[in-house]
Parts: sequence; structure tokens; C-alpha cells
Amino acid sequence: MRPVLLVRNDPYETFGVAPGALAAAGCDLLTVNMTVPGAELPPLEAVSGVITFGGTVNVDETDRHPYLAAVRELTREAVEREVPYLGICLGSQLLARALGQPVYRAPVKEVGFVPLRPLPAAKEDRLLSLYADGDLVFQWHQDTYDLPTGAELLATGDAVRVQAFRVGELAWGIQFHQEVDAYELRWWIELADAEGDLAATWGVTGDELRAQVELHAAAHEERGRELFRRFAEVVRERA
Repeated sequence: MRPVLLVRNDPYETFGVAPGALAAAGCDLLTVNMTVPGAELPPLEAVSGVITFGGTVNVDETDRHPYLAAVRELTREAVEREVPYLGICLGSQLLARALGQPVYRAPVKEVGFVPLRPLPAAKEDRLLSLYADGDLVFQWHQDTYDLPTGAELLATGDAVRVQAFRVGELAWGIQFHQEVDAYELRWWIELADAEGDLAATWGVTGDELRAQVELHAAAHEERGRELFRRFAEVVRERA
């Protein structure tokens, strides 16, 4: 089976629980760090699935970050050619943008563990059926988007409407960071603390976020492993 492509859009993305869960489910992996000058994405013929991860950039900052155009085009082609695709945070925004939707500032900045609100459609979904109402997912974003034409909304949030959707049968976007583990979260918090006033920028302190990690990271990691196991199952069926 051809490998699953993991697309890194931020130098501080470690992929969290994703590599281990995918490997345990029988997937080989190919990673591409798009923040490295000269990085190139493989042709879709070389991979059996694509997972695009998060980043601090806006999807339309292609002048400053030219690689975003390439990732967006790969995303569009994956949907068109029915290659299994999962977009996480920025990856979900790239999916919406590739399908013609603008990405814009959300009504609030979401950061920390917040409840997810799966819709009835999620009960029959290959991936999102693992979530119950109120399950806590980790958020760190300030942009959002409208549902692409023809997509099915699978989950909403209390503050930001579009949290998970599916296009066709094989392309998913999730706004939340289901990949992150406790190690990665603590690193992100440390970096954000070092950059300035986290509370002034995001409305929460580093200590408050660290306390959330202690309470919720273990369950979040287990749910993440199950999400990637399910995605691997979809990939194997299509390979």
C-alpha cells in the first residue's frame, strides 16, 4: 500500500498521536515539511491518503507563504480524485478554501478544550461517529469558514459553527486539533507564553491552559488515536 502523506504547515507541528496511530493501523507514512524552502509535495499517485495539519498562517497568505497554494491545489485534487483526505485546523480551512469558500475571522478566538456538538449526520459517519455530545476537543484558532457547497455538516460548536464536515465520502475537515498530545500542547503553550501576553491575545493564561492539559489530555489522546485508526481503515479500503 502506498504511504499516507502527512503535510506539515508549521515548524512547531509534531503530528502528535497521528504517526503512531496510523503506523499501528498498518499505514506507511510520508511526511513533507512545507515550511522548508524548496519542499515539494508528491503526486497523488504516490500516496494512498492525505492528512493536512495546522499552522499559524492564514490560507490566503500565499504571497508570504507560497507553499499554501500548492497545498490548496493538492487538496482540491484529492477531493476531485477521491483520495482519502483529512484536514485539521488550517487543513480544514484549506479544504474549504479549495472548494471555493472564503476563510475569515471567527466571531471569537477559540483556545483550550471546548465541547463539540455532533449533529445527527455524525452518527453514520466513518470518523465523526466516535464523538458524543459535549466531548472536549482542543482548539487554537481565530479563523473560520462557511460550509462548502454540497458538503455535509457533521459537528458544530457553541461559539464557532463549522467544526467538522465531510465532502463526498472521503474528504473530511475538522477545525479542532485532534492530533495533539500533552507533550505538543505544553510546547505550544510555552512558545505562546514566550512570545508575549497570552492572556491579552487569547483571553487565557498559560497556567490555565496547562491545568486544562492535565485534566483532559489523556482522554483527548485516546480519542485522537481512534480517529486516525478510523481514517487508516478508510485508506486501506481504498488502496
